[in-house]
Amino acid sequence: MEPDLNALAVFTLVAEERNFRAAADRMGVTRSAVSQTIRRLEETLGIALVLRTTRSVSLTEAGEHLYGQVAPALADMRTAIEATGNLRGRPRGQLRLAVSSIAERFLSGPFLATFAEANPEVQIDITVTDEEFDIVAEGYDAGVRLGEVIEQDMIAVPVAGDERQLAVCAPRYIERFGVPSHPSELAAHRCIGWRPAPKVAPYRWEFAEHGKEFSVAVAPEITTNDMALMTKLAVAGAGLTFGMEESFRPFIERGELVPVLESFCPRFAGFYLYYPSRRNVAPKLRAFIDHLRRLG
Repeated sequence: MEPDLNALAVFTLVAEERNFRAAADRMGVTRSAVSQTIRRLEETLGIALVLRTTRSVSLTEAGEHLYGQVAPALADMRTAIEATGNLRGRPRGQLRLAVSSIAERFLSGPFLATFAEANPEVQIDITVTDEEFDIVAEGYDAGVRLGEVIEQDMIAVPVAGDERQLAVCAPRYIERFGVPSHPSELAAHRCIGWRPAPKVAPYRWEFAEHGKEFSVAVAPEITTNDMALMTKLAVAGAGLTFGMEESFRPFIERGELVPVLESFCPRFAGFYLYYPSRRNVAPKLRAFIDHLRRLG
């Protein structure tokens, strides 16, 4: 069976938009044209791919499977075409990045600002998120995450050196409640915890002793998904909190926060820019990688 690449491209847009009209608008065609293309593709394959109602569009099991297989391949094709078209010019176009909210050095401003100044034809679109997902399927050019959670089939470029997580609190908290001498004593302290989303258990605080890693499930007095709020609460004396050292560094240097349990907080591989292993890297992404390596 000879694949109809145009039909597969139309199907991918419908799968992304979950809406025939929105897919048609993106392609500059009519809704009827999109519907007919999907119908022909389903007839060719002999199986339903899309479930249509008067209000919504969803994928069948076969549709979900096809989308998962086709979307990365089409993304590779778009990248190859874009790279070919841009070989004679400067890096240009939209560079989409998915960045962890705790990648403090990367998000601090100077690195991105200097890249934007040096590459005025590149529009940087950054989504700050701690969700784990397939950046290729979601249409991102690259992502920034801790090295330990990056898939092995990705190319990874260091953003900075080793990192570590710290437990911290305000001097006024120490004056009132003292500090734990061992992570096992955290249960007796007021803690400010982090969770990625509602109805998800708070993040376990991770430590190491004598080379052996372990985690502690604290019972937070306050829980949030906002690291900035955790820091503000800790500075205000609400309790101990736990996070990346880079996030706390300005507050530690000003004496607003004090590290505790440091001997139980080892360093580990830090953040990496990661992207799919492709032969053709778009000029905009290549320029970004080169910029990162020069400043690193």
